[in-house]
Amino acid sequence: MTGEGMEKLRIPYTIIVEGKYDKIKLSNICEARIIATDGFGIFKKNEKLALIRKLSEKSPIIVLTDSDGAGKLIRSHLSSAVSKERLIQLYIPQIKGKEKRKSEYSAEGTLGVEGIEDNILYDILKPYEDENAYTAFLENPLSKTDLYADGLMGKEDSARRRDEIALQLGLPKGMTSNALLATLKIICTYDEYLKLVER
Repeated sequence: MTGEGMEKLRIPYTIIVEGKYDKIKLSNICEARIIATDGFGIFKKNEKLALIRKLSEKSPIIVLTDSDGAGKLIRSHLSSAVSKERLIQLYIPQIKGKEKRKSEYSAEGTLGVEGIEDNILYDILKPYEDENAYTAFLENPLSKTDLYADGLMGKEDSARRRDEIALQLGLPKGMTSNALLATLKIICTYDEYLKLVER
């Protein structure tokens, strides 16, 4: 059992996190192959990037980095090295706070993966116990055409609209249209999306 009587999740996908404390945190919540990028170390460690690329050929990979500038850079680096169809991009909400082991707040004053409550991480990962979750993502017809039609891209206030949707879903602010689209395809059915934007 983990957290308030919750059984550990069994995740069939490799999970990529930033650091060893993120890895320890997730290890308490789920049984999975978890790889830490060692922060910006991933930019220098070609062998680790090669391993991630190889693993992605066998099975999709979950990316779960912090929702701050550093996390976005690492996520972007992985996205440039691995086919986007092989990445399952998951996001933690932007919650103000400081990790217990640290003496100071992060540059952006928000919690990273290691500081997020177990139950939030549990809920984010829970759908991925089922290997059919990735198939559902691939078959979801949601597209950039929908985002454009609903003002989430290509309009003057699209960034604000994306932030509103992100807030409703507990996602970080500042997501690009590509990142939001990939995430919506994972966490919403097409009908749920239509309800969300009240089309």
